[in-house]
Amino acid sequence: MSKSLSTTLHVCVTCKSGGEAEPLGQRLYEALAEGLAGTADELELRPVACLAACERGCTAAIFKPGKLFGYLLGYLQPLHAADILDYARRYDASPTGSVMPSRRAPSLSHSILSRFPAYGLDVAAQHPKERQ
Repeated sequence: MSKSLSTTLHVCVTCKSGGEAEPLGQRLYEALAEGLAGTADELELRPVACLAACERGCTAAIFKPGKLFGYLLGYLQPLHAADILDYARRYDASPTGSVMPSRRAPSLSHSILSRFPAYGLDVAAQHPKERQ
């Protein structure tokens, strides 16, 4: 699969949640990269400087072309890297990108901060229930 069509997890590496010298977001990124090392996952991990959700850090955004939605995740911790990667795999496997709360690890029960329409997709035209 082309990387441009992969599920992409953008991780805010500048997040300083916790007040430590090394940004906690950088540590989260490193833990996720370590969790992906040696796997056959198509997941693309990208660092990003600030997702503008500083009070809800650490944060990450997940997106894949062709899904109905992408999501902004918050309150993430490096120790939950395996749960975050599991969520990303479930997102990738879902036709719409939706992962029901019952299918998320307990550590991610309150992590969904927002969802956003996929680029170039008229969600309302495809799913009338989404009009609000």
